[in-house]
Amino acid sequence: MNRREFLTNTGLLAAGALSLNTINALAGAPKKLINPFGVQLYSARDILPADPKGVMTKLAQMGYKQFESYGGPKGFLWGMEPKEIKSFLDGLGVKMVSTHFDFSKAAANPDLLKEQIDMAAGAGLSYLICPWIGPQKSWDDWKKIAENFNKVGEQVKASGLKFGYHNHDYSFKELDGKLPQDYLLENTDPKLVMFELDLCWIDVAGVDTGAHLKKYGKRYELCHVKDYKKENGKPIQNDLGKGSVDFKKTLRLALDSGIKYFLVEQEEYPESPLVSLKNDAEYMKKLSV
Repeated sequence: MNRREFLTNTGLLAAGALSLNTINALAGAPKKLINPFGVQLYSARDILPADPKGVMTKLAQMGYKQFESYGGPKGFLWGMEPKEIKSFLDGLGVKMVSTHFDFSKAAANPDLLKEQIDMAAGAGLSYLICPWIGPQKSWDDWKKIAENFNKVGEQVKASGLKFGYHNHDYSFKELDGKLPQDYLLENTDPKLVMFELDLCWIDVAGVDTGAHLKKYGKRYELCHVKDYKKENGKPIQNDLGKGSVDFKKTLRLALDSGIKYFLVEQEEYPESPLVSLKNDAEYMKKLSV
């Protein structure tokens, strides 16, 4: 049976009520590519501080169209003024969409927080993200974290940006029978706090990514694409496609849940950061989900 016969016999063609996208899906249309995709600059932390522009240029040439920065030795703008780095990245065809920043220091210092917000806004970023808070000993501690997230999120939102939290495995490990990550999702204001899902660390913790996204997917706007395999019970990161994460399934779930940004991150390398990041970029270009 050819494609037209299939459509006619099933009544789809005659009905004329289904969209072309629906027809293509039913007829086995090609899967989606993740395009564009980006990189968390921490992946190049061993070489980036010595030559920020040079390393960023190489990453752009590999095919990364979005950058997520972090608080390096000269700050998350790498010693450049906001307009300067924006102009430089525009020239590379790259947008810096977000940065990780020292949440604890900024939350305790309103002037520092304002400075960070102003720098991010001036450089054209959309997100300020807390990358780490560490495991907490009690629910009272987690309650304080959620309250601080809402407080900082309110200030960030007032400047036209979004505040978020990036998980590690500790927030997906049960405390008295409940996951701290679920508590943060349920006790922060969706208008003030969004989330960035690390697809490696949720997997390391043994949580079902699909089930989690089905329940909380609307709260996540970015994700880290990171691969690993366990050796002697410990997670060891590797180039994309050489670990245990099923990216065809996982990234399809992330796309369907509404995640907007897909950022490669790798912290351990078989050879070197640039070799791994080039391999990762080639993997992302070919991956259909």
